[in-house]
Amino acid sequence: MPDDRSRTVKGIVAAAALVIVIAGIRAAAVIVIPFLLSIFIAVLCAPPVLWLTGRKVPTAAAVLLVISGMLGIGALIGGMASASIDGFSRRLPGYQQRLGTEIEESIVWIEQLDLERYGIDVSLDALGDIVDPAATMDIAGNALKEIGNFLTNMLLILLTVIFMLLEASGFRAKLDAAFGNAHPTFGGFAEFASSVKHYLAIKTAVSLFTGLAITLWLWILGVDFPILWGLFAFLLNYIPNIGSIIAAVPAVLLAFIQYGAGVALIAAGGYAAVNIVVGNFVEPKFMGEGLGLSPLVVFLSLVFWGWLLGTVGMLLSIPLTITVKIALESNPDTRWASILMGASKT
Repeated sequence: MPDDRSRTVKGIVAAAALVIVIAGIRAAAVIVIPFLLSIFIAVLCAPPVLWLTGRKVPTAAAVLLVISGMLGIGALIGGMASASIDGFSRRLPGYQQRLGTEIEESIVWIEQLDLERYGIDVSLDALGDIVDPAATMDIAGNALKEIGNFLTNMLLILLTVIFMLLEASGFRAKLDAAFGNAHPTFGGFAEFASSVKHYLAIKTAVSLFTGLAITLWLWILGVDFPILWGLFAFLLNYIPNIGSIIAAVPAVLLAFIQYGAGVALIAAGGYAAVNIVVGNFVEPKFMGEGLGLSPLVVFLSLVFWGWLLGTVGMLLSIPLTITVKIALESNPDTRWASILMGASKT
């Protein structure tokens, strides 16, 4: 009985501590978000830095080379996207007006069908209230605003990544000096870093393929700003399950505004084809079962981290959940929770 009571008290204390930690993270999201982004960018950049230092390149020079390459790629993508974002922002009021006209014409067409004689009661006033063209097109505007907020923190993130990479090569030696043999104690960290690198590397390659395919498809169809929508698809493909759907909404609406329902359906079909190929064939082939997370946990992690950290939390939901899973697995008392989070064994 005392053991059961002690276990219950420990569980209550752990739950209370978890609530406090979650509340603290949410309150400090302005600081936590750039720090998390810095960690995961550093995890991606660490392998080339360590590869260069292993070939006798000085640490500072290796970090400079990797950061310069990353900045060069970022500047190229940012330069291409910047013009598209400015152009889209200028044309947004016109798109909203044209979308409103298209919706009004659709309502008139529905009125002509006289659906009430078939027993279908359609309230056109309610339909007009639900389908708000301004709110619909603002989906893209809000997402672009989130990207802008990310860019404003870019300097802080970049400096943090540089200092993390400068510490990376000597960090193992520091752990050995501080704790003796650090390998058994921090083996979970190596597993975490390996899992995150595996996930982020493959997800980045797959997202790049998705973005390029969407850009090419929309360019062929003649939809305005195909580079912007390709970048949108690239970024939101990091969000599991719903990211690709969100990315398709503004581009399909724009195709509808420009050319009508036929081209909009073709554009939507292109999005569906790309995501079916990527989701059912490309990602499973390269990722395999390396993540070890059940589909339910993937979805719930998307909801939880999105609520806690916003868009960035949704983008990083899988790496963050992998971190939690590995932490739970490292403790015998919580290993059962890690097993429940894992994929089903067949």
